[in-house]
Amino acid sequence: MILEGSARIFGNNIDTDLIIAARYLAETDQTELGKNLFRDLRPNFLNEMKKGDIIVAGNNFGCGSSREHAPLAIKGAGISAVVANSFARIFFRNAINVGLPIFVTSENLDSIEEGNIISVNALDGTLVNKTKNKTYKFDPYPEFLLNLVEIGGLFNFTKNRLEAGAKNA
Repeated sequence: MILEGSARIFGNNIDTDLIIAARYLAETDQTELGKNLFRDLRPNFLNEMKKGDIIVAGNNFGCGSSREHAPLAIKGAGISAVVANSFARIFFRNAINVGLPIFVTSENLDSIEEGNIISVNALDGTLVNKTKNKTYKFDPYPEFLLNLVEIGGLFNFTKNRLEAGAKNA
């Protein structure tokens, strides 16, 4: 899995209320949730971003409440991945479960600027800033997690297994 897009920069401690405000949580469709991504933090974000862009953040991205609406909104807005120095554990699990690729790196990402073209290679654990010709490393996913994300998350994984079991019964 190789993803490429413009970097969208966020700092530390971006909580789930900033990702998708509580007033939008009655919605469950990820495309509709995506229409309100970062509405209170960066009101023009959706006008600035393009489908396939990649969020680059600092520490503790996705902290706060355990709502799965946050990774769904990110995915629904068309963001292809999130790279951060750390994630809240429940956000990490929710992101994987809904099929949103997220990657943790211990490297300093401060030299990546808003709009830089970056690519993420989930197989070899590299993040490349193509604008500045700089490479960063992260631990690649184990094969199971990579497969889970590639098929769109836990729901699709379970559905495929049940369908395969029904065919073999």
